[in-house]
Order: sequence, then structure tokens, then C-alpha cells
Amino acid sequence: MEYRLSDETIGQVAKLVQLAILTGTDVVDNLRMMKITPSEENPGTLDPTSEYLEVFDASLKKLQDDIANMNE
Repeated sequence: MEYRLSDETIGQVAKLVQLAILTGTDVVDNLRMMKITPSEENPGTLDPTSEYLEVFDASLKKLQDDIANMNE
């Protein structure tokens, strides 16, 4: 079976590229952490897992909080 990346997955890849640029980290490391699964809503596409998105959002929030604390 062939799969395509869902719009949500493509958007997540874009966020990972932006994060790598802003933090000076290697985008490959960020991409390796991404977890995707076949979509239940759109057969033939791959979506980020909900667990991955929760961890990513929490990490991004922590990064934002750390930046805010450094600026105080």
C-alpha cells in the first residue's frame, strides 16, 4: 500500500524546520522524533500521532517559557 503525508503531517514538518532554524539544531534530529500513523479519517495518508503532538506541544511550551524567563 502507498501512503501520502496528510496536510497535518506536512504542517508539522514545516514547524520542525522552523524550530531547527530558530534553535540552531539539526532538523534531522527533530524529524527522527516525529511519530506518524495511518490516518483513520483519510485512508492512504499518514498523520502525526496524538501522543507525539502532545509531547511536541509541551516541549515547545517549555522552550517558550524558558525564553520568557531568560528575558526577565
